Amino acid sequence: MLIKKNCFNKGVPVVAIVLLTVQPVDVHSASDSERIETLERAVEQLEKRNAELEAEVRSLKQQTAAVPNGKFKTKVNYDGKTYTEKAVAQEEKSPLYVQQRGPELKLVLGGFVQMNFEDGDVSAFEGRFGQTALKDRFRLRRARINLTGDFAEQFDFKVEGEFENSDGISSGRTAFSATDIFVNWHQFAEANVKAGQWKAPFGLEQLTPDPSLIIIERSLPTGAITPERQIGVQLWGKPLTNIWPGEKDLLTYYAGIFNGNGRNTTNNDNNNFMYVGRLESIPFKGKIVGQDSSLKLGADILNSRDDAGTNISQSLNLLVNADGSLSPFVLPGADERTAWSVDAWFNLGPFDLIGEYLQEKVDGRTVDGMPPGFADFTTNGYYITAAYFLIPKKLQLAVRWEDLNPGQKGNDGIRSITGGLNYYIHGDDLKLMVNYIHTWSDFRQANPEFGEDQFNEVIGRMQLMF
Repeated sequence: MLIKKNCFNKGVPVVAIVLLTVQPVDVHSASDSERIETLERAVEQLEKRNAELEAEVRSLKQQTAAVPNGKFKTKVNYDGKTYTEKAVAQEEKSPLYVQQRGPELKLVLGGFVQMNFEDGDVSAFEGRFGQTALKDRFRLRRARINLTGDFAEQFDFKVEGEFENSDGISSGRTAFSATDIFVNWHQFAEANVKAGQWKAPFGLEQLTPDPSLIIIERSLPTGAITPERQIGVQLWGKPLTNIWPGEKDLLTYYAGIFNGNGRNTTNNDNNNFMYVGRLESIPFKGKIVGQDSSLKLGADILNSRDDAGTNISQSLNLLVNADGSLSPFVLPGADERTAWSVDAWFNLGPFDLIGEYLQEKVDGRTVDGMPPGFADFTTNGYYITAAYFLIPKKLQLAVRWEDLNPGQKGNDGIRSITGGLNYYIHGDDLKLMVNYIHTWSDFRQANPEFGEDQFNEVIGRMQLMF
């Protein structure tokens, strides 16, 4: 639209305007026919200009109707002499959307990021001191993206990837890898069938989702003994769902068969499998002294026959080094291991009390005349965590005591106490955490020649879920 003001008034006759704009004609110098001809030409020009303006108005109305909310932008033109402004319709971009390929009823895209700052004796509570000590650091602890969905045919699934792999896979670098990839058939609540890769059902703290942890890192007993993620198949369910709907959470069972040699592996280490089972019960859920309260109990069992080269402490450390520090336990020979655990979680309003005891017996096996290369041992450990909301659902005080006895060098235990504060800006979706950890090494205390036997660390974390 040309930004020009028209002083043309419909109430004024065209002929009158023409008479005002045309210079007077001398009656002595022009005949009547000449004057009439001049007036006709002027009227013709005015009519032509009026038609052009009407056409421009019609075009502008059409553009306005075609553009939502009448959105325009100003375009400036220069013809070498003058500048003119013209309002041009601004095209609105179509919204971006993703559509499922198949008959999924629901698709959810999500993920989370956890960023740590670690200072002092970094990860000493995990046995990383002496020859396995780590430096102060900023650490991208977890960075995951996931897709979950449901099908009309009673199937659900999850695909999740991790951009951060612990302390790196090569020269301190990280790489993208799969965490959870599984399909679950849930036609019957009493008997779900799950296949793929996920956390084997062993250990309360291990099975607690990463964003929901009360203490920044899981305890050393959990990391040393639990099997973490595995590839396999599992039957699980709530057998009381239909026969006693009001108490469906009274019993939940899990029974799985897995390769047993970790996640993201294409081959099993041998022709044997890892067998894992877990029972959960919520015998009480109600109110105590007017506060919402609950009690959850659990028990696990595991058996696996592994070949040489298998890491049996897949999420943390178990092998005792010469200076009392710990490393991942990669078998030098074949073994058979049996583990079990019991756990409890009591909640009373703003207060939580969580405890778990775990034990694993590792026996060497001679295969094809090759001895195991290590002595049989039994590892056990426990932790107790207590937490209280100083400000309801906002500021939480937490403390944890943990103790692991690796059982490989006599007095080789590692004990830690952790104190922390959690600030929930928006629940677990946006959370700030800080922990102070003090650690004792029984082996170092009994053998002072190896150096310090007590360690201190501060960890801070920022967590964002989307």
